[in-house]
Amino acid sequence: MAAKYGRFKQWTKNILGFTMVMAGAAHLTFARLEFQAQVPNWVPMDKDLVVVLSGIVEAAFGLALVFWDKYRREIGLSLAIFFVLVFPGNIAQYMNRYDAFGLDSDALRLARLFFQPVLVIWALWSTNALRLFTKSGKR
Repeated sequence: MAAKYGRFKQWTKNILGFTMVMAGAAHLTFARLEFQAQVPNWVPMDKDLVVVLSGIVEAAFGLALVFWDKYRREIGLSLAIFFVLVFPGNIAQYMNRYDAFGLDSDALRLARLFFQPVLVIWALWSTNALRLFTKSGKR
């Protein structure tokens, strides 16, 4: 592991990875209906299929973050993009006033919208993904 990529970042990357695995598992099992509440009505696919596919993707991202450190930057950038792509679901939950995951008020659903940028930053920072765009971005 490079000196510029410290133990704390490794630790936070692994926590994000484990969190993604757990979220993926939740998509596929006990929270499947709640995740369907976040699929916008304009998505031209069955909501359950969207939840299953996104759960598989989330679990794969999580496993890749934890076990495929050689490509952590590329994985981190891809995960950040994924977080941006699923953000409309969070907006739809707020706009349509869908209750899910204990978000049963407009204030709670609105507060959740501000957490998505935190996830994007976490994915980019914990993996040093932004170094992909610099000349000094050596592994």
